[in-house]
Amino acid sequence: MDSHNQFHRDTWVDIDLDAIQYNIQQVAEQVGAEVSIMAVVKGNAYGHGYLQIAKTALRSGASHLAVALLDEALFLRRNGIEAPIVVLGASRAEDAGIAAQQQVQLTVFNVEWIEKASTYISGDDTLFLHLKCDTGMGRIGVKTADEVKKIEKVIYQHASLHLEGIFTHFATADQIDRTYGDEQLARFQQLLEQLEKRPHFVHASNSAGALTREDSLFSLIRFGISMYGLSPSDEIAGILPIKLKPALSFHTTLTHVKKIMPGEKVSYGSTYVADHQEWIGTLPLGYADGWIRKMQGFEVLIDGVKVPIVGRVCMDQCMIRLPQSFPLGTKVTLIGEQKNNKILIDEVARHLETIHYEVACAISSRVPRVYWQGKELISVLNPLK
Repeated sequence: MDSHNQFHRDTWVDIDLDAIQYNIQQVAEQVGAEVSIMAVVKGNAYGHGYLQIAKTALRSGASHLAVALLDEALFLRRNGIEAPIVVLGASRAEDAGIAAQQQVQLTVFNVEWIEKASTYISGDDTLFLHLKCDTGMGRIGVKTADEVKKIEKVIYQHASLHLEGIFTHFATADQIDRTYGDEQLARFQQLLEQLEKRPHFVHASNSAGALTREDSLFSLIRFGISMYGLSPSDEIAGILPIKLKPALSFHTTLTHVKKIMPGEKVSYGSTYVADHQEWIGTLPLGYADGWIRKMQGFEVLIDGVKVPIVGRVCMDQCMIRLPQSFPLGTKVTLIGEQKNNKILIDEVARHLETIHYEVACAISSRVPRVYWQGKELISVLNPLK
């Protein structure tokens, strides 16, 4: 398979599926065989691509998949994914029937929702539910013992409903200070004690919790950002018990090279003015690809050398200052490695004053994803084809 036959632009993302497999196997060894792994593939698998990541995660030892939206779960079902899928966010009660029919597990935190949802389930279908507890995140979830007891009672009054899991989410697991996390864990333990029958799956830990809080593993972990080879935060990167391998790299090529004279300007607003003769290269990507205007001034790699982005990033193009003329088609790396020099996604995040989650998710769907195992090209995802 030739990737260039699958798309017709010279900007793409490479995804290393071996890295995904490695990261899952590392966390599996860390948490032990008694703890199942739910691979979090919401948000287009954090920008990596739903299907290939879901398939790789399941082949690598994950037993469940997690998404944020019912539509994401149904997309996976339509494309042949048969593993248990849990929707972590809110869903409409009116959609309970299709969720049950497609064996998609939904999050619940409201008695009225349960009563209404049960009326949409037909025949012998059963809707599997995960009860969300808000122990301090302040988003969705029940907070009191009475709510837990009432929801459990109402669920078991309906033959079409089954309480498959109960969970919470840590707000500060990616921080070294464990104080607030300890408080949340204690609240969760108190809520668990209110159940007459504990569900098969109890889960609290995201990547940060799974890697730094052995006391919060329970029977299932939600493995998200670190499945993609990224530390949950800079703060705990140095104390992680496993080595992670980033799966994503981002590349483009030179489409134009020209020499400009002192005083000549580059891009919208004329914010960059040459102060001597300079070589300027044009790259075929911009903010419509997720490489936003604030990337002006950041560096990219060409021939293993870091060079700056000059002038404002346009919708579909941006410019770099070159140390010399390079042939058209020369590879430029935005995130990744060239000739033993690297640009990490964390560096991009720091430049944008955000987190690497956002950087990965922001790479738009019009950028093809190219999947590799070792040196073998596995597939190409090009939504425009």
